[in-house]
Amino acid sequence: MPCTPITPLEPPPLRPDAVAGSDEALAHSAAWARIEFAAASTCGSAHALNEDAHSTPERAGRLFVVADGVGGGALARTASRQLVARLHRSLDVQRIDAQRIRQAVLDADRAIKRYIERRADAPGAATLVLAAPANLLASRWLVGWVGDCRAYRIGAGGGSASLLTQDDSFRHLNETPPPGSSPDDPARMVGNGATLGANVVPCELAQGELLMLCSDGVHKHVEALALGRVLGTAGGSLAQRCDALVALARSNGSADDATVLLLRHGGFALPWSRRGAKK
Repeated sequence: MPCTPITPLEPPPLRPDAVAGSDEALAHSAAWARIEFAAASTCGSAHALNEDAHSTPERAGRLFVVADGVGGGALARTASRQLVARLHRSLDVQRIDAQRIRQAVLDADRAIKRYIERRADAPGAATLVLAAPANLLASRWLVGWVGDCRAYRIGAGGGSASLLTQDDSFRHLNETPPPGSSPDDPARMVGNGATLGANVVPCELAQGELLMLCSDGVHKHVEALALGRVLGTAGGSLAQRCDALVALARSNGSADDATVLLLRHGGFALPWSRRGAKK
């Protein structure tokens, strides 16, 4: 998507964005499984503020989300943060299934669209990818997305990352992009009425495997083989691997905001316990 300065209508952040610093937590997000979590997000050189957003250790558990405010839209940073918050409010309190994910995304689209229309003359929106465990052992997951944020699965032994999503781009949807847009730009977004709900697919996650959610500031600059090498075989904590992947995207020329969220199936755990730690 185009990299443009943030709109002057955007309110300033309450606190500065961290640079390639990760939050890491261990959360028993399914009744009988331990899910390890880490995330890192940095502001790209093309933006004054980071327009990406993601679930934090305080909110993650039953749902994990990465959202990317669409560059050039009004209140892009606000759109992504509202999207993450609204999805958690809608889905944290109930059993998650594909239809509830689609409806929660559609409800968020309408609410964010109304919010931006009251505050700006131009439309604004965000793309997203999310994941949620679909059974008690967290061996089955639901992955949902709108736009060009992506999800990958990386085997416990490394190797190339397997792409689980397909970008909602004009090219993939066989649609003609509007003037000034690329065929690889997202044709579906949340917050401007350009979605009928999320795409949702199931996936399996074995013990030790990784599930990665990321914005296009990462995947457009790091190939699947390199993703697998950094995430599947590199040493260090999940937080350190997030940092390494963001740094690789930067070294490969990414000037966009870059966000990585990692989940690892940690195996069997006692039910309903939870602990977290800050790196």
